[in-house]
Amino acid sequence: MPAAAGLAFLVLPLAGLLIRAPWSTLPERLTEPGILAALRLSLVTATIATAVCLVLGVPLAWVLARTDFPGRRLVRALVTVPLVLPPVVGGVALLLVFGRRGLLGGWLDATFGVSLPFTTAGVVLAEAFVAMPFLVISVEGALRGADSRYEEAAATLGASRWTAFRRVTLPLIAPGVLAGGVLCWARALGEFGATITFAGNFPGRTQTMPLAVYLALEQDVDAAIVLSLLLLVVSVGILAALRDKWVTA
Repeated sequence: MPAAAGLAFLVLPLAGLLIRAPWSTLPERLTEPGILAALRLSLVTATIATAVCLVLGVPLAWVLARTDFPGRRLVRALVTVPLVLPPVVGGVALLLVFGRRGLLGGWLDATFGVSLPFTTAGVVLAEAFVAMPFLVISVEGALRGADSRYEEAAATLGASRWTAFRRVTLPLIAPGVLAGGVLCWARALGEFGATITFAGNFPGRTQTMPLAVYLALEQDVDAAIVLSLLLLVVSVGILAALRDKWVTA
């Protein structure tokens, strides 16, 4: 009975979306310019944020899994902070660093004329900040599960560290990188708090799907349900594609 209650607690809200969905007008609503713009922006920014996380997160995961240095536990703890940090707090932290009066934002603005808050680039930055831990944790787990003797054998044959990583390590951990990348992309796609705090909610520029749902909920409940259904379909599709890989990664 407790298990059934737990399942109902998780499933009933999703069933509510399906029951209340305006199925008769769904095709027309899905082709509305505002919905298409929010969907397009969400897909683009989530993909770019995932690419940023791959470039920065895979080396970070390798350092945590393969090297021993003072303060490694602290670094690992800091990497996982965005998982438990309220997203709005993350947005405030980004403003304090990358805002025009922030630690780095003032220098970027004065030197390069670059202002990140309330721009599409700010959306990417906010999404990457909250999503990178998912990638790092997945890749680090894959690295710890991979047999390091193959890398040692490559080193004895004269391969450089970069060559061994590219030709030996990456193929070994490819499933973990893929699972982490997909989870990272899904998290970036659903990001709300840090995005609205750091990038704002400007249609066509920073208004992603979650922000559009929030705005539509105040004006048109049916539109909010349609947007929520789109995000639900994407989430279910990701889980179906990963199957049990996200658990073992």
